[in-house]
Amino acid sequence: MRRPALLGLAGLVLLAVCLLAGGWRGAAASYLAAWLVLLALPVGALPVVIVAERFGKRVRERGGIEMLAGLRRLMALMPVAAVLSLPLLAATPLLYPWVSAPARTPLAALWFTVPFFAIRAIVYLAAWTWLALRFARPFDAPGEGRTVPAVGLHAIVGTLFVTDVVASLDPRLDSTLLGLLVMTAWSGLAFAAAILLAWEEPEPVGRGRTAPGRGRLVPLVVLLGLWAYLHFVQFLIVWSANLPPEVTWYFARGGWVGRALAVVAGAVVVLAGLATLRPGRPTTRILAGAAVAVHALEMFWLITPAVRDRFVLRPSDVLAAAAVACLAAALRPVLRPRADRVASDARRAGRPA
Repeated sequence: MRRPALLGLAGLVLLAVCLLAGGWRGAAASYLAAWLVLLALPVGALPVVIVAERFGKRVRERGGIEMLAGLRRLMALMPVAAVLSLPLLAATPLLYPWVSAPARTPLAALWFTVPFFAIRAIVYLAAWTWLALRFARPFDAPGEGRTVPAVGLHAIVGTLFVTDVVASLDPRLDSTLLGLLVMTAWSGLAFAAAILLAWEEPEPVGRGRTAPGRGRLVPLVVLLGLWAYLHFVQFLIVWSANLPPEVTWYFARGGWVGRALAVVAGAVVVLAGLATLRPGRPTTRILAGAAVAVHALEMFWLITPAVRDRFVLRPSDVLAAAAVACLAAALRPVLRPRADRVASDARRAGRPA
């Protein structure tokens, strides 16, 4: 336990330095963005695992066992992400403008209150933790009675969570697509991270076999394409409506850093699509690393301009990301679920997890 203690101490020191560098509200925004990157790993992996569980036999036949094991390793981070949300609950009065602003409707007066916000956040995280633990190990047989309600619950919880935690931070954008967009980005980030974590499948042999890396690249391209499409549709709606508050939401996320991120993200999507013509394992892993970087920066793109009114990367962002990484690494051995230990034991014994 010496290493977790050192990592935890390093995380606390980095948080203190982040607070000095960014101030109370700036540090809270940086921490929220970094925490959303951490949360994206288990929450983004969850729907992929649930859907794969529905088609378990086909996934195993196509060599997806190692990818599912990697995704389940990411799902094991859900209790860690839930614990690391506690500083954000304490910082709610500093972050969200609705705390001091007058409510626009009677429902908003009830919905956007600090105690009720904290209760909802705990319920969301508890639901995701329950789903992560329930699907931590594969079932003996696929069943729609488990998977369909689980996907529905995830969709409802995810939409409400993004509305409460992300959208209400900067209410200038009134978009019903934001929840689906963020959840798609989370799944893309988690799937790309699983590609980097998972062991390589055996080389395909015989005619009719897919090329190495194609089985992992194609789902990644689908997630990236859907994510890019949702971004385009949301931007097109804002552009056609030409409402000043929503336009200023995009202006705050523009600048040379925001435009550079958009260009890089578009290049990653296009290159990933072209890579399907000649897939390969090194290419797939390079594109997966690029997708992880783009989606991680996207969380800062969504959050920090609400506080700074422009998208720039500051030292507090780097410090918050490092602090969250250290604290997550320190808490993971303590909060490691039993199902994750069983999966690791199965892997060491040579059986599929």
